[in-house]
Amino acid sequence: MFEKVLTFIAGEEYLEKNEFLPEPIKLNIPDWFKKLKHLPEFKTVKGCMPFLDTLTTGYLLKTPLDFRLLHNATKEGERVSDFYTTLQKSNLDSFNFYNLNASPQYHPYQQLGKECPYVNKNKDLPIHKILNPWIIKTPPGYSCLFVPPLNNSDDRFSIIPGIVDTDTFPSQVNFPFVVNGDKHPVLDTIIKIGTPYVQVIPFKRDNWKMKIEGISQKNYLKERFFQELKIINNYKEKWWNKKTWK
Repeated sequence: MFEKVLTFIAGEEYLEKNEFLPEPIKLNIPDWFKKLKHLPEFKTVKGCMPFLDTLTTGYLLKTPLDFRLLHNATKEGERVSDFYTTLQKSNLDSFNFYNLNASPQYHPYQQLGKECPYVNKNKDLPIHKILNPWIIKTPPGYSCLFVPPLNNSDDRFSIIPGIVDTDTFPSQVNFPFVVNGDKHPVLDTIIKIGTPYVQVIPFKRDNWKMKIEGISQKNYLKERFFQELKIINNYKEKWWNKKTWK
């Protein structure tokens, strides 16, 4: 069976010196999930294949360097949100080549409008961006969905999801992120190099249309009867399809 290839491209020196390379996200399954075991009285989520698929589908990007995030702090009587690295601007040309600019980039929150839930969660402060050193290429007709690691995201921040036609887009995709102001109204933290922050899910672009159909009670109950004959691994054994990510 032909395997599709998702290619991550970065500067040669960056590849030589950086240990935090993209990898199948299945290598980052959280420890709490690994330790789960079924109990006599009920099945845990470890037996839920739809949940497991969220942890194993696609690839993982990790932060390319340390970031200092100071969010919703007070300086000289004003609220501020600072996001920066320790990169020296004297090396700006090489940093620009690797898309690791020493100057911070952000979106004004007004671009999202006052009613966007991200704005409230981010405390009406600028939407900072993490610059990504990787050019991501898919085969013709394939795009990528970028989301925070599903069911395993950092509790301090999360990227704003997006879709990019990575078969034609020629440059790096950068990722605006929102601070979890619901849990951290004020945050002063280091986002360390190698922190998982983006799940990359390639998919084939197709044209779709929807339709709505009815089902009789008889046929519905018939289907439900066969679904409920077995409790453990029913979906896995009858309907689930194995996927390969490497």
